[in-house]
Amino acid sequence: MILEMKNIEKGFGSLEVLKDISFGVDSGEVVSIIGPSGSGKSTLLRCATFLETIDGGEIVYMGDRAAWTDENGKAVYAGPQQMKKFRKYCGLVFQQFNLFPHYSILKNITDAPIHVLGMSRESAEEEAMSLLRKMGIADKASAYPYQLSGGQQQRVAIARAMAMKPEILFFDEPTSALDPELTGEVLKVIRQLAEEKMTMVVVTHEMPFAKAVSNRVIFMDNGVIVEQGDPKSVFDDTQEERTRQFLRVFER
Repeated sequence: MILEMKNIEKGFGSLEVLKDISFGVDSGEVVSIIGPSGSGKSTLLRCATFLETIDGGEIVYMGDRAAWTDENGKAVYAGPQQMKKFRKYCGLVFQQFNLFPHYSILKNITDAPIHVLGMSRESAEEEAMSLLRKMGIADKASAYPYQLSGGQQQRVAIARAMAMKPEILFFDEPTSALDPELTGEVLKVIRQLAEEKMTMVVVTHEMPFAKAVSNRVIFMDNGVIVEQGDPKSVFDDTQEERTRQFLRVFER
């Protein structure tokens, strides 16, 4: 198993955002996380990728503990060298692309592999061009983010995350900033990655996509996992009334 999150707790002040969340992700699996805004989905991804620290629980990558609760009930993290390794296991694609505006598309993709992974510039650029071809935007290598459409920028963001060769890719509502036409472009790329057995966790409001591409769907509400299972059981044989209420909105 690539990732296990066990009994995860996270709050901001008096606000409990994640309450006893547990799930795992196997190699080659696509897990979609759905649910209303404010249910804790993005915070869960930020905890999984170490952009937020948990308050309690356990995070395990590739069988090794990255974070756990000590005997005093406080969350502790592995040492700096180990955390460096854990961070390389995961890549995150944001809602708003988060590209460096003053870097060319090629430099956006090659910067981290060169400075973090220690790749030679030649190897990093070769890999970046291969990824840009895969994304259908090899002709944009020397362009800057402002010269690209939102869909193209998001495909660059996916290429940038993949250039770090992560074990697992996380997507935080990757199409929420895009219009319907550009949404289709990005979902097509994610579908292709799913076919190639890339391990992915996708927070999404695109229900047809979640139903078609996922191995497992998790429905979250109010900081807890209400229901999870294969797409057919969650969408067609829903067990929980709260899940049914949520899905009815998308049937209209």
